[in-house]
Amino acid sequence: MPETPTTPKHIAIIMDGNGRWAKERGLPRREGHRAGAESVRECVEACKQLGIGYLTLYAFSSENWNRPAAEITALMALLERFLDQKADEMMKQDVRLQAIGHIERLPEKTRKKLRTAIERTANNKSLTLVLALSYGSREEITEAARSLVKDASEGRLTAADVTKELFASRLYTHDIPDPDLMIRTSGEMRVSNFLLWQISYAELVIFKKFWPDFGQSDLFEAVEEYSRRHRRFGGL
Repeated sequence: MPETPTTPKHIAIIMDGNGRWAKERGLPRREGHRAGAESVRECVEACKQLGIGYLTLYAFSSENWNRPAAEITALMALLERFLDQKADEMMKQDVRLQAIGHIERLPEKTRKKLRTAIERTANNKSLTLVLALSYGSREEITEAARSLVKDASEGRLTAADVTKELFASRLYTHDIPDPDLMIRTSGEMRVSNFLLWQISYAELVIFKKFWPDFGQSDLFEAVEEYSRRHRRFGGL
């Protein structure tokens, strides 16, 4: 029998459209990113209300390093401001912060603030907020494969030892359940190198609106759509 879900345990979101939102309004791109930070706050609040255990946000991809230096600087400053301003709020809301990706590529000041927020919220339990920063799924999968090859070459495992569970244990998300629901804004119909292994069976919901226009009601709508679907996992 197909499984009929109610509320997802883990939601992943591709937050797309900040730049286009700003362009439509004749504003600099950084204003779109700033407006998008408010949508993050609304989604965290909505997840808290619904009892969602994990929320993963595609905040900065490995490809985003190719953007103009001024925009990258503005994004890092926005991330630092978010961490400074939201740390107290995360403590009050019992939200734990985690991060995945090539964090070492972030500026030292940004890494320090991120590490401080992660350590400060480590014992919170109501919701785990995961920021994907300097993240690319192909890089993640490649690194996992490389670690298995290294272990095999050093005699710690054989080809027969490699299972999907072992492979998953080498991913950045080894201690995080796979997403049940993935949301993308801006109407684009692609997953953009985001959690390629982990979203194998996730339900996809696409919104045409840009990320800064996405709010609590939209997340509730996505969860309601999820609850109407039958997750068959390849079965009948």
